[in-house]
Amino acid sequence: MSETTPSKPSPAVGRRDSRGRPVVAVTGLGIVTSLGQGKAANWEALTAGRSGIHAIERFPTQGLRTTIGGTVDFLFDGPFTAPQLSEKLAMLAAEEAVGQSGIGQPGDFPGELFMAVPPVEMEWPQKQELAASLDGEVDYRGLLSAAASQRFKAMHEMFLFGTVADHVADAFGTKGSPISLSTACSSGATAIQMGVEAIRRGETKAALCIGTDGSIHAEALIRFSLLSALSTQNDPPEAAAKPFSKNRDGFVMGEGAGALVLEDYDHALARGATILGIVAGCGERGDGFHRTRSSPDGKPAILAMQDALADAGLSPDDVDYINAHGTSTPENDKMEAMSCAAVFGERMARLPMSSNKSMIGHTLTAAGAVEAVISFLTIAHGRIPPTINYVTPDPAIALDVVPNVARDAKVRTVLSNSFGFGGQNTSLVLTAEPTRS
Repeated sequence: MSETTPSKPSPAVGRRDSRGRPVVAVTGLGIVTSLGQGKAANWEALTAGRSGIHAIERFPTQGLRTTIGGTVDFLFDGPFTAPQLSEKLAMLAAEEAVGQSGIGQPGDFPGELFMAVPPVEMEWPQKQELAASLDGEVDYRGLLSAAASQRFKAMHEMFLFGTVADHVADAFGTKGSPISLSTACSSGATAIQMGVEAIRRGETKAALCIGTDGSIHAEALIRFSLLSALSTQNDPPEAAAKPFSKNRDGFVMGEGAGALVLEDYDHALARGATILGIVAGCGERGDGFHRTRSSPDGKPAILAMQDALADAGLSPDDVDYINAHGTSTPENDKMEAMSCAAVFGERMARLPMSSNKSMIGHTLTAAGAVEAVISFLTIAHGRIPPTINYVTPDPAIALDVVPNVARDAKVRTVLSNSFGFGGQNTSLVLTAEPTRS
């Protein structure tokens, strides 16, 4: 991956930022999506404007309103569960990120793990297997007892909230207790924020931050359909996700994982690491407006972006590109466009802002981490991935969405947005390597 040369000083100059805190460097990146495994495969597909969304073949979809998704189908030959896939995706992304960073020895990562995982639970096949094992009436107490029995011990452990992180921590030898978190669709960005804060506080010199999600299954499709959140434009699948277009009708579920190795800048420099970029600022705001809907005035999203910029010591004029949350739902896209306009003013009409979800779908818990990886690739290569399927502009959203075709551009600073159900809003400011003092 090529490096970019900063055109102007960063607020994170040398080894301390503008607030005197350790600068948080990125030394490793890993990614898996429906477009493929690894940075090279994903970058080639993203900049070619190629979609990874397709008809679902993993399970029967007859009778479902939505029959498409960005499923990752190249990792398992036989049946598997959502936690198993989420773990596999996380392992692959982490292997790539840790391998690129060259940090520590294999199985001895010198830092902590912060991991965003989906709120998984037993799916119907496992519930049916449990129910069939009971004698007499099937009730909740009996199911719990069966799940904890020796026969189903392995299956029960698989669905515990923290098990995926435990397995990843064991595999990579991370230090301390692994942190599992779930803040809806902002989870991946929150994992990065937690790693940044731990390094700034001096609690660790390195952090492995991962967002993973392999939870496309029939129940998930039904649940999101009941919320009227999913696109039902199933044919052709690759045209369904159309962020910021007038005829958008919902998001498309995707699977994937993103992993980042974060380090104290001094620590990375001392061991001769290649610094890929800086996590310069983080902003997080929540609201209790609704369990699923965004606050219509956009206030939490606006404040999250403003907080991230302030945390980085930057102004809106310093941002070269926005990696949009851009889900393709009517309400979210409108809210995000309005919120960005409030932060960036008239400049929004010409500030590039595109959505990776038009090609990989909404990777939910993983999205913030996956899109942070893509943002750093954008900085490194000086090329902005497009928003594909942008055929019918929405006159109420006057944005430069980098329509349909990738664009060469000098990108030094990216604002990456992740806005989740339940009012979880996280923004990250990601920059090129700072000028050294």
